[in-house]
Amino acid sequence: MNTTVTCEWLNEHLNDSNIIILDASPKSNVSGLENQLENLQIPNARYLDLAQDFSLPNAEFPNTFPTVAQFEKAAQQLGINSNSILVIYDNLGIYSSPRVWWMFQTMGHQQTFVLDGGLPEWVAKGYETTTSIPATNEFKNGNFKANFKEQQVKDFTFMESNILSNECLVIDARSTGRFNGTAPEPRAGLRSGAIPNSINLPFQEVLHEGKLKNPSELQNLFQPATTAQKPLVFTCGSGLTACIILLAAAHIGIENSAVYDGSWTEWATKKPTYPTQ
Repeated sequence: MNTTVTCEWLNEHLNDSNIIILDASPKSNVSGLENQLENLQIPNARYLDLAQDFSLPNAEFPNTFPTVAQFEKAAQQLGINSNSILVIYDNLGIYSSPRVWWMFQTMGHQQTFVLDGGLPEWVAKGYETTTSIPATNEFKNGNFKANFKEQQVKDFTFMESNILSNECLVIDARSTGRFNGTAPEPRAGLRSGAIPNSINLPFQEVLHEGKLKNPSELQNLFQPATTAQKPLVFTCGSGLTACIILLAAAHIGIENSAVYDGSWTEWATKKPTYPTQ
């Protein structure tokens, strides 16, 4: 599956009428990544506020998937049309952009791509940047319509039942220390550890210098997943970095994957009672 575009490609198509560039840079992150490109932006980019506009307001857990109506309205306010080609980037390389890519894919918008390497790669290539961020109200409302694929979003109930059914293989994108319970969670008061029967693939493992690793390297990383021959469910701390490894999996043709939206923050908070036979 073609999940990314290169900086060279985007530079050539920067002014194409049906391309919309979305800046999904986070205002902060819990992974300890440092932003060296504050206030820089690719020309014509539109800032997408993932936390404010594309997450459910007042939700119990961070980055909760919004309602279809909220998503549709927010996309339309960014001027997105049903035939728009979306190129999404962030200022950390590949970090929050895959979450936005996955959300649009889940809402049925296939013409959505991540800029490989993001803003750091764009700057390293010497392409033009700007410091202006257009306000949302400068855009004419688009006609974007969602076609929600609910099977791509898993909830707590499904994850609990999956321990017994073993229907899906769960892959956790957090660090090995957090997964093994030997390193603390960045969210205060939250225990570390892992969902039973899940396996660990830290999101950094699928990246090299802010870009996806080449397909052969990714194939090796996902060999346990492909050997299992089961649908994959990706999880992490709050549903953000899970989308990085889902993007990598899709890049090498692994399809029909899902994200556990509540991820470890929900799982550890709810203290599940594991199903028994």
